[in-house]
Amino acid sequence: MAKYPFLSDEWMDAAKAIREEYKGKGAPAAHVVKMNQVITDVPFGEGTIEAHMDSSSGEMEMDTGHIEGADVTVTLDYATAKAIFVDGNPQAGMQAFMSGKIKVAGDMTKLMAMQSGAADPVSAELATKIAEITE
Repeated sequence: MAKYPFLSDEWMDAAKAIREEYKGKGAPAAHVVKMNQVITDVPFGEGTIEAHMDSSSGEMEMDTGHIEGADVTVTLDYATAKAIFVDGNPQAGMQAFMSGKIKVAGDMTKLMAMQSGAADPVSAELATKIAEITE
């Protein structure tokens, strides 16, 4: 199985394909959130990536670029983003937030609610598949 750098164009395409394969198979997203992300210190490209996550459809969707009407915008470094989104390590996020490495603008309660839900088995399997394609 091919592996790609986290958030590279190739990774985004492969992750979208995996999410599409699992679409409708898991429980609906527990919390509705529209979140823009600014990922800094990216080791390729321009050094910063703008991305978003949106669960308003019932499915968690992630793509590059920002979306209109976001509830919250989170700015974090590449290593922390990878630890949270690929490694599934919420402690890394909490430590980074407490040390000021994560900046949050907007409705922080939406962000906190998103972290409180337990993943269903299908979502956990999807996360494992995405981790498998990540360098």
